[in-house]
Amino acid sequence: MAEVFVARSGDMPEGARNMIEHEGRQIGVIRAKGKLHAFLNICPHQGGPVCDGLLIHRVEEIIASDKTYQGMRFSETDLHIVCPWHGWEFNIETGRCAGDGKHGLKRFEAVERDGAIYVVV
Repeated sequence: MAEVFVARSGDMPEGARNMIEHEGRQIGVIRAKGKLHAFLNICPHQGGPVCDGLLIHRVEEIIASDKTYQGMRFSETDLHIVCPWHGWEFNIETGRCAGDGKHGLKRFEAVERDGAIYVVV
């Protein structure tokens, strides 16, 4: 296993992302929820550049105890990345597809050491 330099830690504050190329593959690194997340920049749906997508909290439907619909809200904890091509959403922490958990993003380990960020490939 090798480590590929991504960026200086100070250049990637919360919400920042950086793309690197390694052996013909593009890997996106995102700092979200205080952690580093690294994914192959290919959506499993149709190959879109998923790491270029929006970061948005999962939309939750509100159902009252009597089972009546009360509207929607954004989750305070479940953050998703949304593929810009067709809107497929993936949990930023797990890479699993929100709509169908059998699909997911290829993850890589991202490490932060001595003021620098690296992806393990």
